[in-house]
Amino acid sequence: MNALKPYTLNEITLKNRIVMPPMCMYQAKDGFINLFHIAHYGTRAMGNVGFIIMEASGVTPNGRITDNDLGIYYDEHIAGLKLIVDEAHRYGAKIGIQLGHAGRKSETTQLPHLAPSPIAFSEDYLIPKEMDHQDIKEVIEAFKEAAIRADKAGFDAIELHGAHGYLINQFMSPLTNTRTDEYGGSLENRARFVREVIDAVSSVWPKHKWLLIRVSAEEYDPQGNHPEDVAEILKPVKDKLDLIHVSSGAVVIRKIPLAPLYQVDFAKTIKSILHKPVIAVGLITSPLEVEKVLEDVELVALGRELLRNPNWVNGLMAEEGDLDHVFKSYMRGFRK
Repeated sequence: MNALKPYTLNEITLKNRIVMPPMCMYQAKDGFINLFHIAHYGTRAMGNVGFIIMEASGVTPNGRITDNDLGIYYDEHIAGLKLIVDEAHRYGAKIGIQLGHAGRKSETTQLPHLAPSPIAFSEDYLIPKEMDHQDIKEVIEAFKEAAIRADKAGFDAIELHGAHGYLINQFMSPLTNTRTDEYGGSLENRARFVREVIDAVSSVWPKHKWLLIRVSAEEYDPQGNHPEDVAEILKPVKDKLDLIHVSSGAVVIRKIPLAPLYQVDFAKTIKSILHKPVIAVGLITSPLEVEKVLEDVELVALGRELLRNPNWVNGLMAEEGDLDHVFKSYMRGFRK
């Protein structure tokens, strides 16, 4: 079964091809981890997930999605994050952390909320401050400093949050970026911010560790970005990226045609244009679906399934007769 085969890229080897994608838990205070986070991620590592990507962690206090999200903007955050890294490694998982800035979708009490253009996400959100060049410089530096902290915490990978309508995505999309300077207008200009973030982060992130970006490949609006546009944005910096995690939507409020495997074709398109390994995600729930998707992509992320069942991979191993690699403390639950 392909799902249970190891995957090697550069100097990192995953024990299988199942990924836990980043999902906000809203359990933090002042950006710090607590026992919940250690239990949450440690349980998935015990469940034999090959690659865990921790939830979106703000690179600045006002860059968090809510006041209860994790942060990686203080050096004091490093020690707690290292506890989670050590727990994941103890059970054989590789682990990354998603670095993010919510931009206009921030709901924090930390002001100002920043965005490429002063357009609120909806009537329930504040009108953000349009970022000036100093703001842009400071946020790029914050991503760079966050990457340094992630390395000190021992993470195997970092993922830049360029999806779901958050700040990087806001610069990329013509639906949210109405600037008239060098950071807006043409696709080349709208690509400038994300390319500068990737350049800054890759300058300090160790080459033997993975650098990923998560993207919304489809914005479900005729005037928005589509997979070919996103690929064009990433093309000049693709060699600085190891994997591309392909999601969709949430840039603006639009109806998304949900169905099993609904985002897989976007991942295939991005891969075919950029010739880079990809992670597919989105309503992939069964082992049969995972196997089908792995015919075309390198890794598969299971979000809701791993929330429902941290032992999804242990169960799959048992079904395949591979009891030797089921987490030994849970073995009794899988013997027939």
